[in-house]
Amino acid sequence: MTQQPIRVLVAKVGLDGHDRGAKVIASFLRDAGMEVIYTGLRQTPEMVVNAALQEDVDVIGVSILSGAHNTVFPKIMQLMKEKKMEDVLLTGGGIIPEKDMVKLNEMGVGKLFAPGTDTGEIVSYISTWVQQHRR
Repeated sequence: MTQQPIRVLVAKVGLDGHDRGAKVIASFLRDAGMEVIYTGLRQTPEMVVNAALQEDVDVIGVSILSGAHNTVFPKIMQLMKEKKMEDVLLTGGGIIPEKDMVKLNEMGVGKLFAPGTDTGEIVSYISTWVQQHRR
C-alpha cells in the first residue's frame, strides 16, 4: 500500500489582503510532494475549518500578517476541537511576536514560523508531525 500524500490547507483569515507569502509556502509544499489546497483571501475561521473537514487534510496552515493571531488561532483551535479534529495539525506563520508564539503553542497550536524561515524547516516539521500523528 502506498502512503497517501500529506494534504495541507493553506488559509488567509480575516481582512489581511497580502497573500504572496502564503502562495510561496504553498508552492514549496507542493514541490515537496504535498497536496495543497489554498482557500484564498478573507476567510473566516469557520470557513477554514469547514474546508479542512471537506478536504480531509492533515494540516491547516494559516498565514497571518494582520496582527489578529491571538484571535484567529484560538478560534480555529476551538472549532477544530468541536469537530473532533485532534489528528489535524494547526500551524502557520507571519508577523507574530515571539511571546505570542509561545502563548499560542501552549494552547495547542503547532510551531509557528516567522518570515524568512527556511522552507526546508517548514516541510520537515509538517512531514515529521504527520508521520507521528496520522491515523
